[in-house]
Amino acid sequence: MLQQIRDRSQSMIAKIIVGAVVVALALFGIESVVGLFTSGGDDVVEVNGEPITRQQVEMEVQRAIRSGQVPPEQERELRSQVIEQMITLELLDQYAVEGGMTISDQQLDRVIVNREEFQDQSGDFSTELFRNRLASAGYTPLSFRGQLRSDLIRQQVQQGLADSEFLLDSERRRLAELQNQTRSFRYHRLDAEDIEGEIEISEADLQSHYDAQQDEFRRPEQVRLNYVILDQAEMAESVEIDDQALREAYAERQRDAGRRVSHIMVAHGEERTEEEARQRLQEVRQRLESGEEFASLAAEYSDDETTADSEGDLGYINRGFFGEAFEDAAFSLEQGEVSDIVETDNGFHLIKVTDFDLPPFEEMRDELREQLAMDRALDRFNEKAQRLIDESFAAEDLASVAEDLDLELQQSDWVSRGAVDGVLAEPGVMAAAFEPDVLNEGYNSEVIELDEQRRMVLRVADHREAATLPLEEVQEEVRRQVAVQKTREALRERAQRLVEALRSDDPPELDWQRADGVSRQQDGDIPEPVLRTAFRLPKPDGETVYGQTADGQDIVLIALTDVAQGEQASDSQITAFAAQLVERLRAQAAVQGLLEDLRAEAEIERL
Repeated sequence: MLQQIRDRSQSMIAKIIVGAVVVALALFGIESVVGLFTSGGDDVVEVNGEPITRQQVEMEVQRAIRSGQVPPEQERELRSQVIEQMITLELLDQYAVEGGMTISDQQLDRVIVNREEFQDQSGDFSTELFRNRLASAGYTPLSFRGQLRSDLIRQQVQQGLADSEFLLDSERRRLAELQNQTRSFRYHRLDAEDIEGEIEISEADLQSHYDAQQDEFRRPEQVRLNYVILDQAEMAESVEIDDQALREAYAERQRDAGRRVSHIMVAHGEERTEEEARQRLQEVRQRLESGEEFASLAAEYSDDETTADSEGDLGYINRGFFGEAFEDAAFSLEQGEVSDIVETDNGFHLIKVTDFDLPPFEEMRDELREQLAMDRALDRFNEKAQRLIDESFAAEDLASVAEDLDLELQQSDWVSRGAVDGVLAEPGVMAAAFEPDVLNEGYNSEVIELDEQRRMVLRVADHREAATLPLEEVQEEVRRQVAVQKTREALRERAQRLVEALRSDDPPELDWQRADGVSRQQDGDIPEPVLRTAFRLPKPDGETVYGQTADGQDIVLIALTDVAQGEQASDSQITAFAAQLVERLRAQAAVQGLLEDLRAEAEIERL
């Protein structure tokens, strides 16, 4: 139900507002959050006399941000989109009311109890789950029913328009014919070397292109940042770790590492008593002490048929699979040692450790040193992190904080919200830079937790608003774009002259590439723009039909020679998909047309 509405939505914000109202998101206390942004129910817009309040707008804005679907730094753009979408929804609601569309309480109840989100593991509706899910999404049962009723009625409107669109049998047959059509053509590529003469670019050309394309030369709002980073890994580099500490750390790793074990098991029960089983293993112990091999004794004595013939090998084991007694014994042994007799539920065992699931000490030396150094630097890191919080909050600059904490004061070039790399591109950094207190008041940011080992504080050193760059600053880029444009125009003119020559009595020789009997779904070496244009050209009527298309910076001349219907396959999967796509596009166009008409006729007053 709600998914269908989401699928027809025209923007990201529509998906948020009209869409998933029943999801388990961390949106606790939405109403209280909204109270921070609005002091009451002041109207922001009236749609045919019906108000949309500031509180309604802020509710949707905060839901979107708190759900993680929209970054906080996009709040300003989000708010304007929310208002526009709420106007659209209000117009749909009014249209539905005028059309007499309703949803009864019984229909609403059936939808709610059948939603999977409100059903327990047995598939039954759960009142407790229903209330918990609504609370987590910021709804009361009453407000949710109202929202759901509106969504269902809007869906009626859109579904009605969609169902009114269909294809006639004759249209389906024609679509099948077009879908299975094949075409034969030649094509010839023209590039900059085919231009006769030089491309000339005047100052007037530059000015004209610049004036027409100024949006391309806008510089976004930018800042230059000073920042410090407290890095536990950097602090750890100065920590001295001796060889003894490394070997102790390796031994600790070894104690917990998985290990390969072999065993000899002697069971008791019907064949032998517990005492006889224990006595049998004591014999094994004596033979081991006299120098016999564990592998041969496993084959002779072990009652574990799955391992007796493979030297008693159980493979690599970790804790949690073989029982406490067995594992305590296995994990207390060094490589090559054999345990005393161990009793488990299935008998008595002698256990031998044959290998550790751990690289040799020398291979792990660097890793161990890094981990030990990080562990020893942790207390200093935490102490400095707290000082960073305290001092950056109180300081009137960032340089003094850097000096006090012996941190490098780093500086960025001009950066914008969406054009950063390195540490500035990490989550939360640019959002902090554009916080009002940081951007406008000149305060240090709060401490940003980049990850468990790094903390950051930044300060805006300089700020400039979005602006259109003067022609002098972007002249080279403008010149490049004009050159591309003029080159393409010259190539189009060259292609047209070639067409005229090809139709003459003395056609030129061109390096054509042939494409015979290709279909719309051709998956080969033919460039997609060439294939698309070839299927848009009219059917030849005794004479070759010429066309041209752009492919990158080149122009491709196309000569269509033949069109064939191909095999009839009106019920093929491809044809059926194409028919469904056409119907869907028609339905979307109908919905969009209705919305445009409603807006054109509405009285919308922005307050």
